[in-house]
Amino acid sequence: MTATQDTDSGAVSGLVSGMPGRYALALFELAQEAKKVGPVGKDLELFAGLVEKSEDLARLVSSPVFSAEDQISAVKAILAEAKITGIAANFIQLAAENRRLFAILDMVKAYNSLVSQSKGEITAEVTSAEKLNAAQVTKIKASLKAAVGHDVKLVTLIDSDILGGLIVKVGSRMVDNSLRTKLQSMKIAMKGA
Repeated sequence: MTATQDTDSGAVSGLVSGMPGRYALALFELAQEAKKVGPVGKDLELFAGLVEKSEDLARLVSSPVFSAEDQISAVKAILAEAKITGIAANFIQLAAENRRLFAILDMVKAYNSLVSQSKGEITAEVTSAEKLNAAQVTKIKASLKAAVGHDVKLVTLIDSDILGGLIVKVGSRMVDNSLRTKLQSMKIAMKGA
């Protein structure tokens, strides 16, 4: 690793914290050395997508009931089936071996934050009640870029419980403009009246 890369990773290391952040930072530095930051990110996103789509896989990843051996063998089979290899596969297997697989989604999120920060992007998490269309995503990105003054990488989440509106998180700032929150505020205001 060159001195410049040390400085770069040091600058972004404050962006992540806790055990998932430490794992993500180590992976990010390794991916930088191998010049595979993008491919590693794609493989991590693929695995995270599999976890989010499969209740069984989510249970395997998060439940302490499964032994390390069970998790390792299952993860190896899933990685082979999904054709995830190299650094990302080794990382996911290491997380299973160290009994840290329960935090893999947080590790992926932290890795993505490090990648965005290294590119000068800011990651914004937008939660909506329904899937946003391309025009809405473009409009939100433009609005956020105007507000924060940087390019914004948008991570969209769907939570039907918010009923409508958006919840936007940029760094430690959050704007909750959801219908659920507005209704709760009205309910509190009516109780006080």
